[in-house]
Amino acid sequence: MRRLFSFAREEEQVITGKRVFLRPPRLSDQSEWALLRQNSRAHLERWEPTWSPDEFTRSAFRFRLRVYAQRAQDDQSYSFFIFNRETGAMMGGLTISHVRRGVSQSASLGYWMGLPFAGQGLMKDALLAVVQAAYPVFGLHRLEAACIPHNHRSRQLLLSCGFDQEGYARSYVKIAGRWEDHLLFGRVVDGA
Repeated sequence: MRRLFSFAREEEQVITGKRVFLRPPRLSDQSEWALLRQNSRAHLERWEPTWSPDEFTRSAFRFRLRVYAQRAQDDQSYSFFIFNRETGAMMGGLTISHVRRGVSQSASLGYWMGLPFAGQGLMKDALLAVVQAAYPVFGLHRLEAACIPHNHRSRQLLLSCGFDQEGYARSYVKIAGRWEDHLLFGRVVDGA
């Protein structure tokens, strides 16, 4: 299987937007990541799967990195942290997951932004940078995303990034311990 994205070469690790850059997580990110996630807990938990009790331990983070690396090696998913280009501060994360090859050449997006950085257009910058990289870097034809119907910010974000609302999935993902309906979005990205 030909991998389009390599974690071995530094110059290929970064996706750059106007105000942000995205790169794969590193072990040295653990403290900053844990602090950002803990400080944003109330903001994030209502939109995410239930957090594990050992979520912030170094060993759990190390395991997470191994999973990320293996999934990238297998061309299943690619995980990134989002950083401020000026300050270098970690602000959030984005994952290109459920990569489907063959006749589909598509993947799903998941993302989160820490509370101090929410509502400033930074996730839009990150999403648009990934949209621009999706075809030339990852060989993807289509990106998909989903959000809970009452997550108006996420819905507006996807629409402003050129995604079309394509459907409604009942009991689609287990969020905060409950099966939640989701709005489904898609965008064709080759030549974007």
